[in-house]
Amino acid sequence: MRIAIFNTKPYDQRFFEEANAVHQHELVFLEPHLNLHTARLADGCAAICTFVNDPLDTATLELLATFGVKLVALRCAGFNQVDLNAAQRLGITVARVPAYSPYAVAEHAVALLLTLNRNIHRAYNRVREGNFALEGLLGFDLHGKTVGVVGTGKIGAIFARIIGGFGTTVLAYDPQPNTELEGAAVQYVPLERLLQQSDIVSLHCPLTPQTQHLINTESLKRMKPSAMLVNTSRGALVDTPAVIEALKSGRLGALALDVYEEEGDLFFENLSDRVIQDDVFMRLLTFPNVLITGHQAFFTREALTGIACTTLENVTAFESGTGTLHRVTAS
Repeated sequence: MRIAIFNTKPYDQRFFEEANAVHQHELVFLEPHLNLHTARLADGCAAICTFVNDPLDTATLELLATFGVKLVALRCAGFNQVDLNAAQRLGITVARVPAYSPYAVAEHAVALLLTLNRNIHRAYNRVREGNFALEGLLGFDLHGKTVGVVGTGKIGAIFARIIGGFGTTVLAYDPQPNTELEGAAVQYVPLERLLQQSDIVSLHCPLTPQTQHLINTESLKRMKPSAMLVNTSRGALVDTPAVIEALKSGRLGALALDVYEEEGDLFFENLSDRVIQDDVFMRLLTFPNVLITGHQAFFTREALTGIACTTLENVTAFESGTGTLHRVTAS
């Protein structure tokens, strides 16, 4: 099958070409993001492959349908960027990668937490400049602290086990508790209690209408004034202006992000020679107690291999009618 792979970086091409040795699809690598203006590049392709920040709204899907596109193969787990009702109406199948390396994201969340707490990023820059002063680098012991894990799917469960190894008390909130975690010294509690008692809150839940801006002005008021918030899940779980106000007032102790609600125009690109126009994001960068990475948590060799393999397996299953197709539907 001929596949237009949008938003391609060199590492995408490398891992997809390696995975395609088994499937033998015709891969067309395209640098631009998918949008209404670039969708015509898929003309002649029965399938397209897109990433987490490529919008698949009604107009774009309608245009893709006129080009004969029958399959959208998302090379990510999230699908909130796709109008599933429009895809279903147009007869376009949507598939995703439900899991690749949950360890990658969970481990990155721990890395952010440790880096921010012990100011490793600031210490690194100081030492390179010959500054060995310790003032301003004070952290705290993780041992004995309470860590709240919001969402205990594969990634959240792994994070809970890792962070528990530091000698922490682990609280969890999930509408569908993981019974295996309950036997591993993880205590499920209501979200309000988790926010009130946790020294660190780490988000690992999907973005749904119910979880959008889960962290907002009201929920921030329930958190400890010294608490650290970590988000490696979806940017829109956090109301960024509300978090900025909490940081300004000292209501929130520290913030670590790998995702951002308006990241679509920023992340995965080199903008070092431009003036960034997002004033909210730039305000975040002014805080000494904020650490941000650019949607990097998934970025390991194991994860990229898993993403490419599962994406092409989805295409093969769709084309052949056999095998596992990780389909996403509006229902």
